[in-house]
Amino acid sequence: MREIVLDTETTGFDPESGDRIVEIGAVELFNHVPTGNTYHQYINPERSMPQEAFEVHGLGDDFLRDKPVFSQIAQAFVDFVGDAKMVIHNASFDMKFINAELGWLNMPKMPMDQAIDTLMIARKKFPGSPASLDALCRRFNIDNSARTLHGALLDSEILAEVYLELIGGRQPDFGLAHASTQMMVGASGADWRPTPRPTPLPSRISEKEAAAHAEFVDKMGDGALWKKL
Repeated sequence: MREIVLDTETTGFDPESGDRIVEIGAVELFNHVPTGNTYHQYINPERSMPQEAFEVHGLGDDFLRDKPVFSQIAQAFVDFVGDAKMVIHNASFDMKFINAELGWLNMPKMPMDQAIDTLMIARKKFPGSPASLDALCRRFNIDNSARTLHGALLDSEILAEVYLELIGGRQPDFGLAHASTQMMVGASGADWRPTPRPTPLPSRISEKEAAAHAEFVDKMGDGALWKKL
């Protein structure tokens, strides 16, 4: 099962009032395990950055001026997500902006039921308790000390850890992370097959241990089973 943990940064709260997405960060999970495959993009909003938004994420006009506009990255973003469920904290906010941006380009919008809202999960699981990302990090002892400002990729990485705790503990399916991130791109769970390790693991037997074993087998004579294998 493939899931995309996602976060955005914007110029404000309402796309219908002219606010735009300025950053998208996403982390891929497969069977609830991070694969190491991520998506990250800064976006030129084609408008000035309000001071109150700048104080949240630190993305200013000078930094964003040479970044691509949404129309230039839209298809790559949609392709990365595919039909995977999107894990988002306060999903209605991010989905509102994503679908506004897609709608302005006359591209198909993403259905709301494709999103899993961790804010709703947290409020249901811990009624009456703070459910912000920072509050959930404190609850689950997740280190978010690097989060001095909001950043879409960092926040999605932190949210991935929070999500795994919310659904019952990290790696609830006891799956193993895949050795090759590239193998996962565009693949469904049904298509995935394990591949040989590209570099064999070094032997854990020392030369001294190997020599002692050989000497032991020699003492057993020519009929020793070890000599027939």
